[in-house]
Amino acid sequence: MTKKEIAEFAVEQLKKDYPEAICSLDAADPVQLIIATRLSAQCTDARVNLVTPKLFEKYKTLEDYAAADIEDVEEIVRPCGFYHMKARDIIAMSQMMLDKFGGKVPDNIDDLVSLPGVGRKTANLIMGDVYGQPAVVADTHLIRISNRLGLVKTKDPYKVEMQLKKILPPEESNNFCHRCVLHGRAVCDARKPKCDICNLARVCKTANQE
Repeated sequence: MTKKEIAEFAVEQLKKDYPEAICSLDAADPVQLIIATRLSAQCTDARVNLVTPKLFEKYKTLEDYAAADIEDVEEIVRPCGFYHMKARDIIAMSQMMLDKFGGKVPDNIDDLVSLPGVGRKTANLIMGDVYGQPAVVADTHLIRISNRLGLVKTKDPYKVEMQLKKILPPEESNNFCHRCVLHGRAVCDARKPKCDICNLARVCKTANQE
């Protein structure tokens, strides 16, 4: 099978196991999503979801975040780790969205990555989940599964994103990334993948090496 055929097979198989391709971060609007995603760097989504209710309850608009006391934000987001930097970025990105982007979350990759603390992973998540555009969110689960399937041979997030864009059906790419997160947690574990119950095993190089 070609890489494109393997990718299409994986897309269809994961649809069966995870019909609801949902983002693991809880957010009610684009502002909450971009903030939650910033907090998720080097932190589990589960922990972020425990922290954000208090943050979102206190700060409801970009104006609220832009005018926030950094020490207060730091205290709330402390459990997510790297809280000094994350609090600074949340305030700075909110100010920039107000000053430069009309109080809205930008709708293109270039503008998104110009925001403090926003990299391509966050930008792609916003493009896919908020604006419904084809996107490849190269998180650790997607990178691991793509390598195990032989779709890529790199752990560099940018290279993974670019290579997968060439072989994934564009209309399926964003949901495929969400499903890879769910599959990575449930089956394709980093240390002990459950290849015996994985419906991708037939096309997986890792499974067939065992």
